[in-house]
Amino acid sequence: MNKTILDKPILLCLYGIPGSGKSYVARNLASSVQMAHVSADRIRNELFQQPRYDAQENAVVLHLMNYMSEEFLSAGVSVVYDVSAMRAGQRRALRELARKNHAEYMLVWLQIDAESAFARTQQRDRRTADDRYAQPLDRLSFDKTVELMQNPQDEEYIVVSGKHSFGSQKNAVVNYLYKKGIVGSEAVQHSVAKPELINLVPFNSPFDEGRRNINVA
Repeated sequence: MNKTILDKPILLCLYGIPGSGKSYVARNLASSVQMAHVSADRIRNELFQQPRYDAQENAVVLHLMNYMSEEFLSAGVSVVYDVSAMRAGQRRALRELARKNHAEYMLVWLQIDAESAFARTQQRDRRTADDRYAQPLDRLSFDKTVELMQNPQDEEYIVVSGKHSFGSQKNAVVNYLYKKGIVGSEAVQHSVAKPELINLVPFNSPFDEGRRNINVA
C-alpha cells in the first residue's frame, strides 16, 4: 500500500483517556502515512522487564520519546507521538519541540465515553500489537488517570471518535492536513468526518468542558 506523503514534517500528538484507541490510531497512521511511530509503551517494555509506571520511570520514557522525536523531526521525518499528552505543560513543550525543528504540530483528541474505554482496558489481548505493551489498569487507577488529565482549551486540535473505523479516523486527520497545506488534494478522500464527531462525550462528563478551537475535518 502506498503511504500518504507529507509536504513538510509534522509532530502528531494524541490525547485521550486510557482505552480510547491511541495506540491503534498511531500504529495505523504510521502504516498509511509517511511518519515514524514513537511508542511510549514499546520503549518502556524494551527498557524495563517489570515496568512500575512510577514518576521516575515515566520521566525516562518521555525523555527518550522526546529525544527520538527530535532526531526524526530534525531529519525531516514526521512523527506520531504515541502517548497521551495528558497535561497542558507537556503539550506546550511538544509544540515548542515541533517549532524548534521547523515542523507542524497537530493534536488529535480521541473521544470515547469512559465506560466503553474502561471496558476496553479490561479486554486487552496481549497477543495483539496494540495491547502487548499496554499498562494494566484496574478501576481505581483508570479513574485516577482520568482525573489527572487536563483537557485542551486554548489550543488547536481536532476531535476524532475513538469508536469509529480507522478509515474514518484517517480521513479526519488527512482532511486537516490538507487544510493546513501539508498534503495535496490527491491524498484527500471524498468522504469526510461526520459533523456529530464533536458530540461524542456525555454532557455530564469531565471531558465536556472547554471544547474550544475545535477543528473537525
